[in-house]
Amino acid sequence: MTYETSGNIQSWAEEDRPREKLMLKGKAALSEAELIAILINSGTVDLTAVDVAKIILKSVGNNLNELARLSIKDLSKFRGIGEAKAISIVAALELGRRRKEQDRPQRARITCSRDAYNEMIPHLIDKPHEEFWILLMNRANEVLRPVQISAGGVSGTVADPKIIFKQAIEHLASSMILLHNHPSGNLTPSQADKDLTRKLKDAGRLLDIPVLDHLIFTDKAYYSFADEGIL
Repeated sequence: MTYETSGNIQSWAEEDRPREKLMLKGKAALSEAELIAILINSGTVDLTAVDVAKIILKSVGNNLNELARLSIKDLSKFRGIGEAKAISIVAALELGRRRKEQDRPQRARITCSRDAYNEMIPHLIDKPHEEFWILLMNRANEVLRPVQISAGGVSGTVADPKIIFKQAIEHLASSMILLHNHPSGNLTPSQADKDLTRKLKDAGRLLDIPVLDHLIFTDKAYYSFADEGIL
């Protein structure tokens, strides 16, 4: 199928227009570019909406996970994408992320660091800045809830022990796991990470809310303080 370099989708054969194609053949028949074209609705004078979508996808290596990392400002830099279209793309990708989150078991049991990492994927994947979270658990190591403590810049965030243990006490947690992400993908803990972990572990011991682990999260892997024997 060859697309004309006209911004007017109405000039295409009906079965080639993304909306009509979806109606005729079903959503699975559409390419990712065609699905994005439906979101942005129109192209430019010399580019169709599908052409614009292909350019955006090419910029992220045709990787939807990378596309989800783009902000409204990032998307608005593409020709033919204004703020409203960028918002539509971001909103659609966020709905997809939340759908994945709702498909997960409501009361997961944490038996190892991998379980904790998997539990936090919906919350920390694709984040362009650092965030600090705690995973609160009951005596059976079942997840009560994940709680975001803070969000910061690309190289750090604040984790206030008072806020952390206030959340744990309010939710009647029996234990917790600390988690923060490194958007850079670097899994090496900083000295500040080590000092904070030691401080929170000592506080947890005093309050009888033990800190079981601290994970450094990246989109592809993680570092576990417990697994490495430095908790």
